[in-house]
Amino acid sequence: MARMAGRRTLFAGPVLLTVTFGVFAVAAMSPFDPVKAYAGTAGLTASQAELDQLRANLDVDQPLVARWWEWLTSALTGDLGTSSVMRQPVGDVLAERVGWSALLALCAFALAVLAGTALGVLAARRQGGPLDRAVSALAYTLEAAPVFWLGLLAIWFFSVQLGVLPSGGLTDASDDVVSPGQVTSHLVLPALVLGISQLPWFFLYVRQGVADALDEDPVRGARARGVAERRILIGHALRSGMLPMLTLIGSRVPELITGALLVETVFSWPGVAAATVQAATSVDFPLLAALTVSATAAVLAGNLLSDLLYGLADPRVGFDG
Repeated sequence: MARMAGRRTLFAGPVLLTVTFGVFAVAAMSPFDPVKAYAGTAGLTASQAELDQLRANLDVDQPLVARWWEWLTSALTGDLGTSSVMRQPVGDVLAERVGWSALLALCAFALAVLAGTALGVLAARRQGGPLDRAVSALAYTLEAAPVFWLGLLAIWFFSVQLGVLPSGGLTDASDDVVSPGQVTSHLVLPALVLGISQLPWFFLYVRQGVADALDEDPVRGARARGVAERRILIGHALRSGMLPMLTLIGSRVPELITGALLVETVFSWPGVAAATVQAATSVDFPLLAALTVSATAAVLAGNLLSDLLYGLADPRVGFDG
């Protein structure tokens, strides 16, 4: 396990280097001008000499490779640069926002895994029953539903019609204090929407895996010996059915990140969504590179975690890959 983790870590280095260079290359081809985005309305009346000086101050007058290498060498020493659109160090931007995004993503992921597993087991136990048909139909419907549409629907129902949950933000408009109670109440809807958008895949994988396990010969033999159905379900079918689901953890991380960005935008959650959009449209090289590296690292970590969990759950799987 340690060897596999070490190999994956060494492999992550070149991947992250390639991703960062790709970010600078794509940003260099962008039609947006970072100088005009930084200057705002003042850029409309500024002279060409003033714009050129501002371009030099922002270090965007250098060749692509030179900009990338300067950012990379500084990043390796802990200096991620200064965000031109946020007007503050990139490290401060990430420190202010990544925690809220991680909180939202973790709560939603936990909801998707736990609820999807429970519903999948119940549906597999009574295949073709009312619960199986109802939840399966709902899962296939949610697979095709855009997450931003689910968010707007949740706001209309829970906030507008029922008035039981806030529609967005981190705290109420009249409250400047960020308290645990305020954060919890404002987190419910975005976490629920993001979790529900990820739930169908976990439900369908667990349902199929448990159903296949219940049809295996060892289960038939256990039933013939009079082993309790609950013991069969938990001791054998659930463990076997969970194995395919574990591979989903890594593959769902990119979808989780994308969904989180959309949910944060819909619910005005103070995560990295707004910073990502502004960095992209303003060609903010340092911030854009840092956000992209963070997302790529999360995907690589998710893939490693899913492989480790699969190997721990099934000792027959080796860690040589």
